[in-house]
Amino acid sequence: MAGQDIETNIETWITGIGLASSLGEGIEANWDALLAGDVKVDTTTFAPFVVHPFAPVNFDKQIAKKGDQRQMEAWQRIGTYTAGLALDSAGIKGNTEILGKTDMIVAAGGGERDLTVDGAIMTERARGNADPALLNSKLMSELRPTLFLAQLSNLLAGNISIVHGVTGSSRTFMGEEAAGVDAVRIALARIASGQSDIALVGAAHNGERKDMLMLYEFGNYNLKGGFAPVWSRAPKGGFALGSGGAFLVLESKRHAEARGAKPFAKISRVVADRAVRKQSGRIATSLDGLWAKLRIGAGPTAIITGVTGAEPATAEERKFLEHHKDIPVRATATRFGHMVEAQFPLGLALAALAIKHHKLFPPGDKSGAEIEMTTAPSQIVVVGTGHWRGEGMALVEPV
Repeated sequence: MAGQDIETNIETWITGIGLASSLGEGIEANWDALLAGDVKVDTTTFAPFVVHPFAPVNFDKQIAKKGDQRQMEAWQRIGTYTAGLALDSAGIKGNTEILGKTDMIVAAGGGERDLTVDGAIMTERARGNADPALLNSKLMSELRPTLFLAQLSNLLAGNISIVHGVTGSSRTFMGEEAAGVDAVRIALARIASGQSDIALVGAAHNGERKDMLMLYEFGNYNLKGGFAPVWSRAPKGGFALGSGGAFLVLESKRHAEARGAKPFAKISRVVADRAVRKQSGRIATSLDGLWAKLRIGAGPTAIITGVTGAEPATAEERKFLEHHKDIPVRATATRFGHMVEAQFPLGLALAALAIKHHKLFPPGDKSGAEIEMTTAPSQIVVVGTGHWRGEGMALVEPV
């Protein structure tokens, strides 16, 4: 995952933000919920696991055709819907000329499984019917054409292209939290090098999935037994999966000015690493190195982190943050849950909103890890530490 660090000579603006989560639909609804200190969790539906459920939305507003909606699973509907919000925010929704050259970079997981078909196959196997012909029959007769055991990762980008007409180049990255970092890093690199003028980048996640909760439980990653802020889950730790999407429209300053677009903020640098985590302390060392590469300037600084709550990664990130204890920190997972691939784009979206509103949203817990910030931030560092691999950082600044 670690790649060449991006020196951006072409200033890159965030001109559109699409955000939908457990806290609501749209940037203002989510911002207002942050200011109010809202946290919305479900501790019963998937007990003993905790999830942050997706807020009710009318998908018709961004995905007009019911047929399109029906062939998508939840993560695709969330992502396609949120991408539409970002295009609306940037003022390019329906502009075929601009959308025709808009690059798209999506971070995606492995897609959703059809649990009904899975259950039927497992039931037959438990009854002693393990005939390969049965499996072939189920695959041919009971799965949708868009499924092969699980949905393909690039279907989200495909649906965004079909529904919203985004027809520039398209890339889909896999790799959990690291994929979200690299999606933004590559989008910035293309704009900084002049290969692209405008890009739609982001991800979506459905945390209300029994199959994913089961898989993460095999690794002992899930938060169980009740909600707690992310900094207060040690020593056992764990993450509460969140449902939501975060998409950004990134645009060169020249292109944005030519069409009269107003920026939320600019992304100055994105850096990434993949520490070998076999020895304690490697994550903190990696984060220290990334911080140095960002070349943080003087002035009021804040940190927005996608720290997951899972151990030992969370404890190591906290060691890194101890080196910057005077800087206010906000953990997105406390308010939104852990949205895996979407966690880093989420942090960038919130950083841009904080820059726009000239203030950081309030602390999310009382552990002492998050302190008040009374001045407007002049720069915000977005941190992404994967629950078991990958680290990344971005520097977001006012225009």
